[in-house]
Amino acid sequence: MAETTNGNGAPAAPQIKMQVLGQYVRDLSFENVVAQKGLTNAEVQPDIQVQVSLDARKRNVENQYEVVSKFKVTSANKADKAPLFLLELDYGGIFHIEGVPEDQLHPFLLIECPRMIFPFVRRIISDVTRDGGFPPLNIDTVDFLALYRQELSRRAAATQAPQQVS
Repeated sequence: MAETTNGNGAPAAPQIKMQVLGQYVRDLSFENVVAQKGLTNAEVQPDIQVQVSLDARKRNVENQYEVVSKFKVTSANKADKAPLFLLELDYGGIFHIEGVPEDQLHPFLLIECPRMIFPFVRRIISDVTRDGGFPPLNIDTVDFLALYRQELSRRAAATQAPQQVS
């Protein structure tokens, strides 16, 4: 069996193949606190916070992975911190991935896969906030690379923290 080279005699990098096999809403919750409490929209200046977390796992089928992006969006009035709405969305994707070296698979799953499905997440959040009685919320693009690095730093700091002895 002949090895493939890149023209300079060096071995060629493996060809990466990625296919989105499916996408789905795993969990969705929207609470319109303003409507529940019967508040008026006078003098409301929303302060919106978006939290993102990711989860990935290997499926029972060869080269298939499931990646779930979890978004928690809270909105409160800047003036009195009264909650306006809470939106929670778990959005999953099923991916067929080949050619990614084992040591690069974890970052690939938590950076590239969420990046592929993010436009759909943004659309759902926009539609749900609009349908819930608020202006459509178009969340900013998420930097999944920065999010991944932040999580690695957090885990490294947690393992280096001295254990307290009682």
